[in-house]
Amino acid sequence: MEALAKFKKELSSPKKIFITTHVKPDADALGSSLGLANYLIKKGHDVSVVTPTDYPYFLTWMKGNDEVLDFSKASDKPLATAKLEEAEMIFCLDFSVLNRVNELGEMIRKSKAFVVNIDHHQDPEDFADFRFWSTKAAATCELVYELIVEMGDKSLIDKEIAECLYAGIMTDTGGFRHPNTTKNVHLVVAELIDIGADSAQISNLIYDSNSVNRLKFIGFAITRRLVVREDLHTAYFVISKKDLKKYQSQTGDTEGLVNYALSLDGIKLAALFSEREDGIKISFRSSSDVAVNKFAASYFSGGGHKNAAGGKSTQSLKDTVERFESLVTQCQEELFHSESVTVD
Repeated sequence: MEALAKFKKELSSPKKIFITTHVKPDADALGSSLGLANYLIKKGHDVSVVTPTDYPYFLTWMKGNDEVLDFSKASDKPLATAKLEEAEMIFCLDFSVLNRVNELGEMIRKSKAFVVNIDHHQDPEDFADFRFWSTKAAATCELVYELIVEMGDKSLIDKEIAECLYAGIMTDTGGFRHPNTTKNVHLVVAELIDIGADSAQISNLIYDSNSVNRLKFIGFAITRRLVVREDLHTAYFVISKKDLKKYQSQTGDTEGLVNYALSLDGIKLAALFSEREDGIKISFRSSSDVAVNKFAASYFSGGGHKNAAGGKSTQSLKDTVERFESLVTQCQEELFHSESVTVD
């Protein structure tokens, strides 16, 4: 209560506010950032939203998108840096460790501003002056909604804010299909719909806005790049830089691909290995009884949620996949017969 009171006091007068989120923002990251930004603007604050990198085209409909600065763009970086340096408050959304925002992380660490962390991931780093955090929340957007209500400002949530927040909750629950779809999730989205969020339109904008190249890429990946190991209850995609170039892949084009592997009968662990310029990006998904976040943290410098996590590798694509199969073979008892994986 004392921390919340201090937070409210910080916001009691107009402030220069800097909001950021993790690398390659998804709907929860961008939705929570823009939903919060639009609310704070209504409160009379000077707000800037800066992302460490670009994000999928199917998220650009959110109110405030046109003002977002991309720190990885040479044209945006000077202004974004200036906004951070002059900020009196910094909001860090949908990440719990500062290395998730690349270069911005150390800049935030050195800042004299009042830092706020709103997040639902495990093992948060202690870098914030005020933390609104819960692993019980399905999405950071759920927490942003609850914080606004806690501030006594539910009446300030309009249709545009509601739609930003709804998008993040919808996607982080897998369209309300994942085990994190709690009673509270349904209560919150009911309120957002009542305020004006158009659930059908948001679903269409995010899930049904494909380019021809993306559809062809998904078809190619399923028919040519899917590996199924029924003996290991595992399936995965292996996507090379050449594959991505062939289909002119854009940010977001691999979004959701890993879920096709998990949808197969008998599969409990799914992965997507995507070769990038800076190494191998890995997405993990699992059935409700398999804790993939611990596996990612133990062996692939990653982490996340129990059933949805990420990782990375500096080895070649071939070596990374071979190591993955070897590890799954070694860890079968821990992966598929308990709710945790031992961290070495």
